[in-house]
Amino acid sequence: MSAKYPIIAVTGSSGAGTSTTTKALRHIFRNLDIKAACIEGDSYHRFTRPEMEVQIRKASEQGKHISYFGQEANDFALLAETFKSYHETGQGQFRRYLHTFDQAVPYNQMPGTFTPWQPLPAETDLLYYEGLHGGVVNGETNAAHFVDLLIGLVPIVNLEWIQKIIRDTSDRGHSREAVMSSIIRSMDDYFSFITPQFSRTHINFQRVPTVDTSNPFSAKDIPTLDESFVVIRFRDMKNVDFPYLLQMIDGSFMSRVNTLVVPGGKMGFAMELILTPLIQRLMTKKRKAWNDVYSE
Repeated sequence: MSAKYPIIAVTGSSGAGTSTTTKALRHIFRNLDIKAACIEGDSYHRFTRPEMEVQIRKASEQGKHISYFGQEANDFALLAETFKSYHETGQGQFRRYLHTFDQAVPYNQMPGTFTPWQPLPAETDLLYYEGLHGGVVNGETNAAHFVDLLIGLVPIVNLEWIQKIIRDTSDRGHSREAVMSSIIRSMDDYFSFITPQFSRTHINFQRVPTVDTSNPFSAKDIPTLDESFVVIRFRDMKNVDFPYLLQMIDGSFMSRVNTLVVPGGKMGFAMELILTPLIQRLMTKKRKAWNDVYSE
């Protein structure tokens, strides 16, 4: 971890409230006048979309599986090296993975491809990562080691599957059978590379629906935030003012000594209340570290 060049990573897969989290963090950055360098987890995929389709076919012919959750499809070492570079120098490189035509057209590229690598903006206050693997550890590769604030977004697995099935069939034109096959194919990688991260996070936000999701493969719509609770678990964190949070967040309660439960519709508000003081502390440590350097 680096006081001079802090790193915040939000890690987890779809269905947990990624857009809500990004909106809350950007609001915090704006309120605290923080200039953040932003990188996306998808930019560390090894393959373009057409290349990945070829890899999936090859693996299937060999009786193997490959998925976006695993090491074959992602360059974990490069991600860790990016974190290490920013941790030590405040510099690094980034690119974007272009999911849709709207994203790809400005670059005169096709969807499912990458933009060229380019330097991160100069003189940023912190690095912000959002993606699948912000807390990944794989052998000697340890991206989590460099993260100062690791935040997990964790939908219960049925909700995650509902999100994927409806998104991929409605927005990306895949058949339901193909999406179900993809879910099955990715399970080993999910258990090996995604779920272990949530024991390394400082805070987890887990969305739990209050509607029946017992058969995700027959779901017709995605439960809304208002049809959910969010379970927030704090790991080894001191100075969390739980009485204040309970007072500020209507309908919240403590389920364990380190676990706060809030109505799903309050998720963004809860994030701002919880994360703002934590990010302020990172900035205070950063200023102190630089003041110590200047005073030497």
